[in-house]
Amino acid sequence: MVAKEDVSREIENLDRAIAVSIQDLETQRAGVRERLGHDAADVFNWHIGVLKDVSQRRDIVGLIQEKCYSAPYATSTVMRKQQRRFLQMTDPLLAERIRDVQDIERRILRNLLGASGEDLAHLTREIILVAHDLSTSQAAMLPETKVAGVALDVGGPTSHTAILLRSWGHPAVVGLKCLTELVSGGDIVIIDAVNNTVIANPDAETIAEYVTRQEKIARITGELDHLRDLPAVTQDDVQVQLLANIEYPREADIGVAKGANGIGLYRTEFLFLREGEPDEEEQYQAYKAAIEGSDGRPVTFRTFDLGADKITQEKTVEPERNPMLGVRSIRYSLQRLDMFKVQLRAILRASVHGKVKLMFPLISGLMELRQAKMTVRDTMEDLEEEGIPFRGDIAVGMLMETPAAASQCRQFAREVAFVSIGTNDLIQYLLAADRGNERVSRYYSPAHPAVLRTLRDIIRTCAREGVECSLCGEMAGEPIYTLLLIGLGLRSFSMAPNNNTEIKKHVRGCTAVKAERVARRALTYDTDQQVLNYLRSETKKLLPEDPDY
Repeated sequence: MVAKEDVSREIENLDRAIAVSIQDLETQRAGVRERLGHDAADVFNWHIGVLKDVSQRRDIVGLIQEKCYSAPYATSTVMRKQQRRFLQMTDPLLAERIRDVQDIERRILRNLLGASGEDLAHLTREIILVAHDLSTSQAAMLPETKVAGVALDVGGPTSHTAILLRSWGHPAVVGLKCLTELVSGGDIVIIDAVNNTVIANPDAETIAEYVTRQEKIARITGELDHLRDLPAVTQDDVQVQLLANIEYPREADIGVAKGANGIGLYRTEFLFLREGEPDEEEQYQAYKAAIEGSDGRPVTFRTFDLGADKITQEKTVEPERNPMLGVRSIRYSLQRLDMFKVQLRAILRASVHGKVKLMFPLISGLMELRQAKMTVRDTMEDLEEEGIPFRGDIAVGMLMETPAAASQCRQFAREVAFVSIGTNDLIQYLLAADRGNERVSRYYSPAHPAVLRTLRDIIRTCAREGVECSLCGEMAGEPIYTLLLIGLGLRSFSMAPNNNTEIKKHVRGCTAVKAERVARRALTYDTDQQVLNYLRSETKKLLPEDPDY
């Protein structure tokens, strides 16, 4: 606690610490851009954007003014709440952002308290760094050290630390769980980032094999940059759309910079990571920023995917035993029409600034879809009566991510302007395997024959009904599935921005005719392992110079 007369000084200290933190990050971003290029430097945009977030500063200042908290304590209180929200998000991409928030908190506190930062630059010889975790800031410092590779117990492939490590140009593997307990200082370690494997104390034959593989990988590094502005078209002239998935408005211009044709999935739940529900104006400004950042390309808004997260459950009188199968996503929105209409008003208002699409998540029945569409029409009527401009021709579609929707694909396709296949949820519901549960992760497989046949049926049905079909799950950004998906008839992929050029390389390296043959053959196999082995083999034939998948 601080005295009332010290409140103004605490706020000044906070603003100074935020300003210094932003300046530090901008300097770090410039250094990374010079060493590793724009792709690696772009991850700092997220951190800078969070530091510039007006609502976050407002929450911190509010605690200082109302409760006389010190600036460091108020900062920790607000940012720890954000971390808890990220931790409980059902979307694993959002959950992984907790490490970035922790990194930002440490940076502000360091500048508030005058503490010195971590330094990895003291090393005198080349080493492999094995650690439980690594912050984004620490990862950015690695090019200035003698660290030759990194292996971490925690983290996921889409975390900002992982993105920086990939851009760094040295091997790195994350999510190894307990590696720090199994190796000791002085051990010889091989890091195989291609196969997400670490080999401790290898024999001479294994070392020789990996030296050869390392030389091969070095030859193809950096080949992807020239593809950024080239079209994603197969060798027999079949055009493929590559879109970007984003979480924050400021990521739209990153997607465009990577060569994306638009934003195929904008997750709007980030607005709930602050205290209280976002009002219409706050949402409108966020959506407008994403539309303007897309530089005239279409932006597809997914309405709130809430309900299974801890934040929503804590507000429920009787928390659900199994919220993933409970009142979530579109079900939650339809039970909270007040909140739903506020979001729809904000999206419709923002639609006048560019090309906008709207899609509903986790639809399982036609009545849900029709009720959601009716709510859109009611909202349009309200805006029209109030004289507020909006685009009346906004395309309305749905995420196909339940087996029920997939089995009724024809009926749904006749009621929407487009379909986006959400493979993350579709696979977990189809295979009864929670994608966030490590104990059943081996059952969660995009290559499962049931998944392949379901995808084939959805894509075929949409084509017959003349409805645009895209795929926005993680599967879209994994090169091993590119041939298969093109062969199944998919012509629109939406993925994390950093995956764009690699997928484009695979698209441009194949023919649609070849891809169709691969898809037909893959559909004949009985197990996911057979499918994966076959796809690896065919992908290797397509691009023999690339590392094994």
